[in-house]
Amino acid sequence: MAKTNVDLVLVNPGNRKRIYQSLAEDLSAIEPPIWAGLMGTFVRNHGFSVEILDANAENLTIDETAELLCEMDPLLIAIVVYGQNPSASTQVMPAAGAICTSIKEKSPNSKVLLVGGHVAALPKRTLQDEDADFVCGGEGLQTLVELIPALKSNRIEDYNEVSDLWYLDNGNVHSNPPAPLIRTLDVDMPEVAWDLLPMNKYKAHNWHCFDGLERQPYAALYTTLGCPYHCTFCCIQAPFKNGEKVAKYKENINSYRFWSPQSIIVQIDKLVNDYGIRNVKIADEMFVLNRKHVNKICDLIIERGYDLNIWAYARVDTVKDEMTDKLKEAGFNWLAFGIEAASENVRDDVEKGFEQKDIFDTIGKVKATGINIGANYIFGLPEDNMESMQQTLDLAIEINAEYANFYSTMAYPGSQLYNLALSGAWALPRNWSGYSQHSFDTLPLPTKYLSSSE
Repeated sequence: MAKTNVDLVLVNPGNRKRIYQSLAEDLSAIEPPIWAGLMGTFVRNHGFSVEILDANAENLTIDETAELLCEMDPLLIAIVVYGQNPSASTQVMPAAGAICTSIKEKSPNSKVLLVGGHVAALPKRTLQDEDADFVCGGEGLQTLVELIPALKSNRIEDYNEVSDLWYLDNGNVHSNPPAPLIRTLDVDMPEVAWDLLPMNKYKAHNWHCFDGLERQPYAALYTTLGCPYHCTFCCIQAPFKNGEKVAKYKENINSYRFWSPQSIIVQIDKLVNDYGIRNVKIADEMFVLNRKHVNKICDLIIERGYDLNIWAYARVDTVKDEMTDKLKEAGFNWLAFGIEAASENVRDDVEKGFEQKDIFDTIGKVKATGINIGANYIFGLPEDNMESMQQTLDLAIEINAEYANFYSTMAYPGSQLYNLALSGAWALPRNWSGYSQHSFDTLPLPTKYLSSSE
């Protein structure tokens, strides 16, 4: 690939061959990098040229990724550290860090920025540990459009004006004040830059297509950003916290931003009509929450008569009676619920507050509508013991969801649980790879009563 003279290349790092091994080709899903796509749109709307290199979808090795980037020789390389689920940013760090190192070995003068959930949670450590010139302490949108002109000026003093930027100045860590969150989503980044992505590469989860549907083509998109809840094991608000402070949010309030349903249906129209998409993931941390928002999106899909196969995240205490039939009619064939634990005491301790009866009432109601259940369970939360974990397994068997994920508790950077683990000197993984259950060095969090190995 020849030099492109492009201002920015956004990189979705990945190493599927290493993570999934023989399952990488046939079984594992391949999701479009939504954040990289949104950033691409935002930066283009500010008049700069952008490309996206999806190393995960292209199944590139670390060195192949770095080689391509060095050949493209953009003004700025931004490695976007997000994963295939809302809490999977830290697990991407080994690949992201290795790409930084490989770039610097091949082209020491290339300018590299790290941005994403894990990076925003630990900006200083990321800057000190990784071979990047810059890291971003927030969501990164304003940082990108301010850093590009600073690089073009070739004056290091201009770095001081770039919001949320962390960098080394004569060996000293320098950080700039944050930018407010982008509020006008419909205007500033109305869609993912689908045209910059290899749309023929993406593939739905195998369970998403259990009834014989083809897994390709496939797409994922956000209709909201953030989550109003405060589950202590969750880290998805990490990129937004600095911007919330600037916007003068109260400490105990999480931002929750919406694209309008009209903006969402424009994206869905494009995906269906231009790319032949049927399988869709709504990647919002909490899609089934605001009734007006959900119902209007469903109405717009139903009006068009699209035959979609959609899945989305929900909570057992947010799915209301009048929603389920409309969700099914619009093509929502799967809802994923974070049930987490059977014990109310275990759930309450991590601020996952809902009543026990809500679980069975909601699951029964959703199943009766013909929507499949994806149930998520976490073993080893701080108040878990052997008895409570057995109760969780028993509950999972009783619910008998069409698909279930069983997770070991991880204290992800950016979560309240991570801070609790640090203050309690609990054993944490030595390497970022240890936060992935796929890794040989994985290390689940101990509980108040059980060791990591237990």
